[in-house]
Amino acid sequence: MPVLLRPAHLFLIFTYLILSAVPFAPLLWGKPVPLWWQVLGIEVIAWLAVWASFKRPAYFHLFLFPAFVALPTEIYLQVFYGQGISTHHLGIIAETSPRESLEFLGQKIWLLGGIAITVLVWFFYSWRLAWRTRALDWGDVSRWVILVLLAIVASAWGYGYHFGVKAKPKASSAKVSTSVASAASVKASIKASPSLKASDSASASPTPVLAANSTASNSSSGSNDSVSASSASASEEDDEDEELEDADESESASASVSTKSKWPKLPHWANPPFELGTFTRSWPFGLMARAVDFVEERNHLGELAEKNRSFTFKAHLATPNTTPQVIVMVIGESSRYDRWSVHGYERETNPYLKSIPNLITLPDVITSVSATRLSVPIILSRKSATQGLKDGFAEKSFLTAFKEAGFKTYWLSNQISFGQFDTPISVFAKEADVVQFMNLGGFTNESNFDQILLEPLKNAMQDATPKKLIVLHSLGSHWNYSHRHPPEFDKWKPSLFGVDKPVYTDLKIKPQLNNSYDNSILYTDWFLSRVIAQLQGSKQISSMLYVADHGQTLYDNSCNLAFHGHNTQYEFHVPAMMWFSEDYAQAFPDKVKRLKRNRKARLSTENIFHSLVDMGDIRYPDERLEWSFLNKKFKQHKRYVDSYGWTNYDNSIIKGDCREVIDKDKPLPQEK
Repeated sequence: MPVLLRPAHLFLIFTYLILSAVPFAPLLWGKPVPLWWQVLGIEVIAWLAVWASFKRPAYFHLFLFPAFVALPTEIYLQVFYGQGISTHHLGIIAETSPRESLEFLGQKIWLLGGIAITVLVWFFYSWRLAWRTRALDWGDVSRWVILVLLAIVASAWGYGYHFGVKAKPKASSAKVSTSVASAASVKASIKASPSLKASDSASASPTPVLAANSTASNSSSGSNDSVSASSASASEEDDEDEELEDADESESASASVSTKSKWPKLPHWANPPFELGTFTRSWPFGLMARAVDFVEERNHLGELAEKNRSFTFKAHLATPNTTPQVIVMVIGESSRYDRWSVHGYERETNPYLKSIPNLITLPDVITSVSATRLSVPIILSRKSATQGLKDGFAEKSFLTAFKEAGFKTYWLSNQISFGQFDTPISVFAKEADVVQFMNLGGFTNESNFDQILLEPLKNAMQDATPKKLIVLHSLGSHWNYSHRHPPEFDKWKPSLFGVDKPVYTDLKIKPQLNNSYDNSILYTDWFLSRVIAQLQGSKQISSMLYVADHGQTLYDNSCNLAFHGHNTQYEFHVPAMMWFSEDYAQAFPDKVKRLKRNRKARLSTENIFHSLVDMGDIRYPDERLEWSFLNKKFKQHKRYVDSYGWTNYDNSIIKGDCREVIDKDKPLPQEK
């Protein structure tokens, strides 16, 4: 023991303790650490396994180098964003050039450099100590005992993973049968519901819920009861949807293995005492799991990109010219049509837009799927609504069409860069000449407001290239709505502004939730007016098209559904509008004429690709001008939405206070 108390040995031990304490750093600024006992237990097991396997620190210390390098970033994100390094942050780092980093850091680059040097000195000094000491070697028989025990535990968990673990028996057989019946019913509901989809949120996003108030639900109208029953499974949020699908696949795979094998399941007590996913939150060894997740997602992203790598539109300008022109495409988030005062809402949520000339609203636009990762690809490409549930697409987006026609293209986003829920979008985003993801905070209360896109927009417009297409992917009205705007836009009260982690399943906060949502629309109104103001100031041919990816259900009347991922009209009917400059009207008078004539036509997000390309006066061999509401060849088409199959929106009934969309006939089957 006296040997261990030597300064050099204590320094080495404290080094490892500091690295291990990183997940618990939030406690220093008064924030909780979820499942802290599991994180602590995992770290103890990991250290025992590593130390026993390598015997002495000198042999494993080098593998800790990534943890030393990542430590300053991890602490920074914990302090300012309330989260650790994730695949999202690794994506931003991978996609940010050194020049952009220097511009972002400014004079802070010297502070960062000083911290980096300090960390490197710390690492190499501790490594030197690890090589020089032998007092921390684990060479007695206890090492082999631990290795054997760990091998037995690992084998048991591996066996259970492949062949299954029995469920814990209930105290009452009656309870068992009730539980099994309930589980079977829920599972059947999940599989039967067409609205259960992966959506757009990261793990920080909330879970849309069917409020747990059965009395209120039963007292609702009969039609609402139908919605509640049919949409119970559909009311899960994006991350939970993926987990359910993964669970089904895992269960199916396990059943398949069990059928082919005669090996029995392990008893219930063999279940791991912690969630395996918690390992990624541990330090320092959990970083390896994050790196693996990052590589897997990058590979998936690459596979999607490979599908359309060789595709070309053969696009060109209808009349070749170098006249300066800028087109801005704004993709909104979680915005519903009837909360915009320019569409008749009683609250003045659009005080800025209402006074802007040449702004044409499109009152009848629907999205096919109420989920960002599935709806945005339909906006960006020629992907049809009925292909909307499939990842990837064999064609490129309108970004490539504009590039082929001589436009410089930009993708400026306040959404997260890529991850399990938005890789299909990022595949298209990467087609742009310039790609910038501005959001370091994900979907949390630490995320940036959409106004962060205004400066990059200004810089893009000042580019010397005569023709430019700029896509702005906004955060819009993503939950938590009160986190999407500055304090000065907190107009309607009481709101959720300043409320930390509101209990969104509590119907008592319905007024605050709705007020905060309207405040977020008010901010979007201001943001769009600033975008238009920049275009007006450019004194060139300019235009802007705005459309939201999907809407929201907000505990409307007696409806006990909230957020998105359901099959309600509130989520399918989205706001859309186009603005054009006087120069644009003079250059393309016929397009403006057709826009005004077709503004009340039945449209969907499938029309956006064709209309935007037509807005740029771009042509290509297999174009479909009948899908452009700016063209004289325009024709209305069938509009399908994801509701119990592909439901014909214009041949449906709207049911109950939730306004569930129900096809009058049999919906088309879906392929996933």
